[in-house]
Amino acid sequence: MDIQLKRGLLDVCVLAAIKGEESYGYKIIKDVKPYIELSESTLYTILKRLESAKMLTVRTAEHDGRLRKYYRITILGRKKIEDFKKEWKEVMQIYSFVNREGKNE
Repeated sequence: MDIQLKRGLLDVCVLAAIKGEESYGYKIIKDVKPYIELSESTLYTILKRLESAKMLTVRTAEHDGRLRKYYRITILGRKKIEDFKKEWKEVMQIYSFVNREGKNE
């Protein structure tokens, strides 16, 4: 798979994992695992990129005696998901065209 396409998909998956409520690293990995494999190092790279792009915010809080970072999606992050949904419709149309059977084979 094209690295840029995969990067975009991973970004949207992470945003989708936190769109309902704030979350933290381990839970994000657990939530996306049924759909896509995501390593911890890859996740934290994505989270930093999304934070820099203002698509999520971060807060730190103590949990069981340790500091944990909690991530919350922003309006820009929600817009990224909506843009992805619109673009994906076009991708699916192209996929249908490429995958069609019939006349030009």
